[in-house]
Amino acid sequence: MPSTLAYTYTGRTSAGKNVKGQLDALTPALVASHLNAQGIAPMTIAEVPAATGLSRSLQFSGFHRGVSLKDLAIMSRQFATMIGSGLSLLRTLSILSEQTESKPLTAVLVAVVADVETGQSISQALGQHPLTFPPIMINMVRAGETGGFLDRALNSIAENFEKEVKLRGTIKSAMTYPVIVLSMSVAAVMIMLIFIVPIFQDMFAGLGGALPLPTQLLVTLSQSMVFVVPIGLVLVAAFSVWWRRNKHTDRVRSRLDPLRLKLPVFGALQKKISVARFSRNFANMLGAGVPILEALKIVGETSGNWAIQHALVEVADAVRQGQPISAPLAEHAVFPAMVTQMIAVGEDAGTLQIMLDKVADFYDQEVHAATEQLTAMIEPLLIAFLGVVIGGMVVALYLPIFSIASMIK
Repeated sequence: MPSTLAYTYTGRTSAGKNVKGQLDALTPALVASHLNAQGIAPMTIAEVPAATGLSRSLQFSGFHRGVSLKDLAIMSRQFATMIGSGLSLLRTLSILSEQTESKPLTAVLVAVVADVETGQSISQALGQHPLTFPPIMINMVRAGETGGFLDRALNSIAENFEKEVKLRGTIKSAMTYPVIVLSMSVAAVMIMLIFIVPIFQDMFAGLGGALPLPTQLLVTLSQSMVFVVPIGLVLVAAFSVWWRRNKHTDRVRSRLDPLRLKLPVFGALQKKISVARFSRNFANMLGAGVPILEALKIVGETSGNWAIQHALVEVADAVRQGQPISAPLAEHAVFPAMVTQMIAVGEDAGTLQIMLDKVADFYDQEVHAATEQLTAMIEPLLIAFLGVVIGGMVVALYLPIFSIASMIK
């Protein structure tokens, strides 16, 4: 299937106002059709040339501004409301493309409108943009289209994204203060080593005598900053580029994600976050009518942890052979016993979706409580760390001053 291209256009509205902009579409004719639908008479339409040479080499993967989960949550809620109110699909998509505040999402929605105008289904059109719309959204929309309950599927997607945004916000707010304190402590140490210690070093050199060991270590560390800082910046930049390109590969995730679950304190929090995400996504997929095997595959891909994704692949294989979900799930330590037992009860009673929703709500509360406890524990530790480091440096700088009289003699 041909991919969409970017086109710039100029046109005039019915009120006589000149406008210009950029749209993604398969052909210039589709650009003109979309502009006419918006009441704009196109005057010029030109394809945007592809990036070449230096401009292309500077377009590193991961350095462009994408569509946030919050933008998708708002879009899904508005989409569901308008579809439920009886608006046509094309009219709804056009309104969404016009009123969303996210420019990247606007460009994608314009392309989606063009695809739907050519006869594609909404799920097919969304599937053309996998970097914007996650698999769980595409498959739930497909299930809603097939079953004739697209508005309910979109509502489920909106609720899913809204809870995920709330979960991320809880974690982000809990970690903001520790990160700021740690960054300030690192900045203070670097400033003292680069600017303050050399002043004291010159003063000590004029006094003669041997410096105390802590002071000598501090001076040596300050002198090495001339080489350490540039090398450190280069290494950080190189690692950032490598990380952005490789962090989603199986080779990296298969080694790093299991270690994340085993970290002290943070590992337990990571497991609770992953279990909450798994339960919520699985419940919404089943509620939207997605087949269990397909739902397990998609839920594994969206779990955010390779260990859980790998476990769900094995669970899907066991379910394909006729086993219940809870049996193979219990064989993997990443799923707590409470989760597997509640899923087993839900399977026996025919209320699996309800049980999964309860598990998700429970672990959402657990994540909230764990982040509060983590913040309460980290704050005094960081303050003590900052006091020890900065205070230790100040003491090391003033140790020679206490023996200035003996140095002069």
